[in-house]
Amino acid sequence: MGFYYEKVIRPILFKQDPEAAHDLGLTALDYLGKLGPLCRIMERHNAPRRAEPIKLWGLSFPNAVGLAAGMDKNGRIWRAAPALGFGFVEIGTVTFHKQSGNDRPRVFRYPEHGAILNRMGFNNEGAEAVAERLKGSMGKKRGSMPIGINLGKSKVTPLGEAAADYLGSFHLLADYADYFAINVSSPNTPDLRKLQGSDYLPELLGELVKANRGRARKLGGQPKPLLLKIAPDLSFREIDAIVQTIFDSELDGIIATNTTVTRSGPMSRVQEAGGVSGRPLHRRACEVVNYISRSTGGRLPIIGVGGIDSPETAGRMVDAGAALVQIYSGMIYKGPFLAKQIAQALAPRHQGWV
Repeated sequence: MGFYYEKVIRPILFKQDPEAAHDLGLTALDYLGKLGPLCRIMERHNAPRRAEPIKLWGLSFPNAVGLAAGMDKNGRIWRAAPALGFGFVEIGTVTFHKQSGNDRPRVFRYPEHGAILNRMGFNNEGAEAVAERLKGSMGKKRGSMPIGINLGKSKVTPLGEAAADYLGSFHLLADYADYFAINVSSPNTPDLRKLQGSDYLPELLGELVKANRGRARKLGGQPKPLLLKIAPDLSFREIDAIVQTIFDSELDGIIATNTTVTRSGPMSRVQEAGGVSGRPLHRRACEVVNYISRSTGGRLPIIGVGGIDSPETAGRMVDAGAALVQIYSGMIYKGPFLAKQIAQALAPRHQGWV
């Protein structure tokens, strides 16, 4: 299937505008997700053989490969993800206020480098609309696949009011998330990355942890796992400070990394503004994951993301210290069943891992 995609389907898709091709893929997966019997057949066929579930944060992941945030911004296609071989999916980024994002064109392909550049700007329907969609599509049958929801700050919200903005989204979406990713690292919302600093991060995480625990006490359940998604362009000293804040706030994990604004190597001549994902990001993402893993003695669970487009690159990320991995740009170049291929390759590495 991978060969057919790369030789036949991808050339057709790449003749279209990148965002138009993305929307076409969303429509197809939305339709697939509504075909429940077909999805279940495909899920059984594409599940990695002899794989043991991965236990983390009180959740059970059928396999280690997740769909990264950015693909399913509005919670439309999560039902189709297991049919493609995914073990979990991250919806979003979702903001409290509906927003259209930045002006088009805002997505660019660089096939010769296996890269994607985007400056989407958190375009989404807003937390209330996404919550309503998930309420209608989930019903009483959630399935066995964990669903994460990635939260970002609305563009219209000042940095000083960021905590309230994230809290508004959290309260609207908490019934539908198995975990939350707190996105303070996209380069495409002005000043968002300042939330990674000590002036804002402790308050933001503290407020979210407080609300999360309060909700759990009220309902008599467990708090939702909270993870922080960081940028790859941080120095190791900055990463140290963030990790300490994570431990102080008693967050559950970290996602490393978001897209990069660094223009080095094959991307050094690219002038477009935005964040780069795909192959040029992979080395740095692995470096960040490995640094966090070593500096914390493996005490902080990590979801590794960045330039994973093969079993080899996924294995490199796991060897660096990631407990789980996520893909997105790799699917654009390698096809929709890349998750199945990677999950099967990673299954022996996670046998008995808890």
